[in-house]
Amino acid sequence: MNANLRVDQVGSLLRPQKLKDVYTRHGNGKADDDELRKVQNESVNELIAKQELHGLSIITDGEYRRLNFQDSFVESVSGFIPKKQTLQFQESRTLGGVALQRWQPDSAKADPALQYWRPITERLRLADNRPLSEWRYAAQLTTQPVKITLIATDRICENFHRQNAKGVYREADEYLTDVIEIERKIVQQLADAGCPYVQMDAPSYTAYVDTRSLEKMKASGVDPIAQMERSMNADNAVMAGIQNVIFGIHLCRGNVRSMWHREGAYDAIAERLFNGLDHQRFLLEYDTERAGGFEPLRFVPKDKTVVLGLVSTKVPQLEAADDLKRKIENASRFIPLEQLALSPQCGFSSNIVGNLITEDDQWRKLDLIQKVAAEVWRV
Repeated sequence: MNANLRVDQVGSLLRPQKLKDVYTRHGNGKADDDELRKVQNESVNELIAKQELHGLSIITDGEYRRLNFQDSFVESVSGFIPKKQTLQFQESRTLGGVALQRWQPDSAKADPALQYWRPITERLRLADNRPLSEWRYAAQLTTQPVKITLIATDRICENFHRQNAKGVYREADEYLTDVIEIERKIVQQLADAGCPYVQMDAPSYTAYVDTRSLEKMKASGVDPIAQMERSMNADNAVMAGIQNVIFGIHLCRGNVRSMWHREGAYDAIAERLFNGLDHQRFLLEYDTERAGGFEPLRFVPKDKTVVLGLVSTKVPQLEAADDLKRKIENASRFIPLEQLALSPQCGFSSNIVGNLITEDDQWRKLDLIQKVAAEVWRV
C-alpha cells in the first residue's frame, strides 16, 4: 500500500457544528457522556461516507473523538492527575493569537499550552487504548483502509520536569522507558486488530531547525543533536518488530487556529533524520517558504516515501493545480517521482477549534489533491 498510496491526509478534519455544540454542552456539564458519544458516532458515520464520496484512498475518523491531537496518549493512560478536557479549554489556548502568524503561547498571562500535559501522580500505564477503539469503529464503516494517528514520544516527554514535580520518576529516561512501552502496546494492539497504517505526529522535530527553539534549548543546557538522537531512538523503539503496518511520521510546524509555530529548512537535520528514522512515509510540510527547498530530499533512502504537504490547511484560497504540479516536478529533481505522494500540509483541525477555513474549503482542497495526483501519477 505504501508504494501505491499517492494521496494522503494528515488525520484531523474540521468538526461539524453539531459536534462542537455537544462538546460545548459537555464541557458545561449540560450533556452527559452518552449524548456526546451518540453525536460523535453520528458525525464519524457521516464523515466516512463523505470521504468515500470524495474518493479518498485513505480514510480517517477526522479525530472527531479527540479535543486535541495529543489525546491519543493523554486519554489512554492512567497516572496523570485526573482532569476533564473541554472545548472551552482548547479555545483558551488560542486566545490572543493572530492567524498566519507565529503562535506564542508563552506570552499569554496564563500559559494554557503547558497546562495540557498534567502532573504525574503515579507511574504511567496503558488503561484504555483509545486509538484502537477509534480505529475499530471507523474501520467497520468502510472497505477503504483507515489510518490512525498517535502523538510521538518527543512531545509526550518534553515537559517532563514540570510534570514530574512529585518525583514519581527518578529521571527522564525512566519516564521515557514507560512512554515507549505504552506506545508500543497501543501500536501492537492496533496491528493485531488489522490497522494497516499508523502515523506519528511529531511536532518536536522541527524545533531542531527553528532558530528560536534552538536558542531556547541551548540556554537550558540541552544539546539539540543529542536530544534529537534520543527522540529518534525512542520513536524507532515504538515500532521495532511490529509487522504488517505502514508507519508514517508527520513533521509538524504548528497548526492552531491557522497559526504556525516553527520555521526553518530541513537541510540541517535531513540526512540524520531521513536515514535515522525507520518510518516508511515522511509527511513533510512544504506549503510556504518557511520550509525551505526540496534539496534535502536527496537524503531520503530509496525504500521510503515522501508525502509533500503542498496544500495549506490554514487559508481558504485554493491552490492552482499547475503550481502544485510544478512543485512536484521540482521535488522529483532530488528524489524519484515514484517515491513521492501528495497531501495537505497538516490536519485541518489539530484541535477542535479548527483552522479558519470552511468545510467547503476543506473538501475543495482534498478534491484538488486527488485531481493533481491522478494527473501526475495516473492513479
